[in-house]
Amino acid sequence: MSLLDKNTLRILFTVLATAALLAFVWFARKPLLAFLFAMLFAYMLDPLITLLQKWTHANRGIAIGVVYLAMLGGLLTVGLAAGPRVLEEGRHLSEAAPELYNRVASGSIALQVGQARGWSQHTQQRVQQFIVGHREDVLSSISAQSSKLTQIAGNALWLVLIPILAIFFLKDKSHLARSIEGLLDNQRGRRILSDIMSDLDEMLSHFVRAQLYLAAISGAVYIATLSLMRVPYSLALGTLGGLMEFIPFVGPLVAGALILAVSFGLNYGHLALVLLFLALWRVLQDYVISPRVLGGRVEVHPLAAIFGVLAGGEIAGVAGIYFAVPVMAAARILWVHWRQRNAQVVNTESETTLKS
Repeated sequence: MSLLDKNTLRILFTVLATAALLAFVWFARKPLLAFLFAMLFAYMLDPLITLLQKWTHANRGIAIGVVYLAMLGGLLTVGLAAGPRVLEEGRHLSEAAPELYNRVASGSIALQVGQARGWSQHTQQRVQQFIVGHREDVLSSISAQSSKLTQIAGNALWLVLIPILAIFFLKDKSHLARSIEGLLDNQRGRRILSDIMSDLDEMLSHFVRAQLYLAAISGAVYIATLSLMRVPYSLALGTLGGLMEFIPFVGPLVAGALILAVSFGLNYGHLALVLLFLALWRVLQDYVISPRVLGGRVEVHPLAAIFGVLAGGEIAGVAGIYFAVPVMAAARILWVHWRQRNAQVVNTESETTLKS
C-alpha cells in the first residue's frame, strides 16, 4: 500500500487548505472585520430600505440613498440637540480623570470618600492600605484599558469604511447569495445551502435589530434614571451605557463598573441607590426585556454565550466579544442542518434497503 494514497492526499490537502484559510483570516483580520461590521450595519438598515421600496415603489439604489440621507439628518439633529451637553460632560469627565487617577494611585481617595461618608479613621486607613497594596494591579488594568481604547481610535479609518461597504451589501445581497449558491453544481446541495443561508440571514437580521433596540432602551433608562438621581455626568455615562449594550454580557458589566467608579470617585452621596438601580436594571434587561426582544431566533444558552464571549475576547478582543453570540448561533444552525441532512441520508438508505 502506497504511503501517499488518495485518502492520505485528501486529508493532507484538507489540513493544508484549512491552515492556509486560518492564516489568511489572521493576516487579513482588519479588512475582514470591517466587512463583517459592514454586513451587520447593512442588516440594521435593510428593513427600512425594504419598507421604503414597498411604500414608494422606488428602485433599491434610490431607497438606499434616501435612508442614508435621513440617517445622516437624524444624527445631525440629535448631535446638535444633545451633542454639546454630552461633549461638555465628556470633556469635564476627561479633565477629572487624571486627578481621579492620582487619587487612586496614592490611596487618598479612601480618606476623601471615608470623610464624606462618615467612616471611622481606622476604616479609612484600612481601605487606603488595601488600595495602596493593590495599586499596581489597579493601575496596570487602567493602563491596559487605555491602550485598548487608543488602538480602537487608531483604527478609525475602518469605522469610516463600514457604512460605505454596507451600501454594496444592501444593493447586491440577493445577487451575492445567488452567486454563492451557483458555486455548487448539485441541485440538492444548492437547496441545502439556500436553506442554511436563509436561516443565517434571518438570525443575523434579528440579532442586529434586537441589539439596536436593547441599546436604545438601555441608554434611555440610564440617562433618565441617573439624571433623576443627580449622578454626576449622567448624560455622558448614560450614553456610554447604551453604547456598551452592543457588546453582549461584558459591555453592560463594564458600563456598570464605570458608573459606580465615577460615582464613588466623585463622592456621590447615594452610591447604594446607584448599585441597587444597576442590579435591578440588569435583572430586568437580561431576564425580561432581552428574551422578549431577541425571541427564539438566537437560540444560545446564557452559560454558553458567556463562555463564547470570554473566549472571543481572548481570541479577537472587542470584535471577538461582539461576534461571539452570532457565531455560536450560526454554528448551531449549521449543526442542525448537518444533522437533518444525515437523518435524511439514513432514511433514504433504510428505504432503499427495505425495497431491495
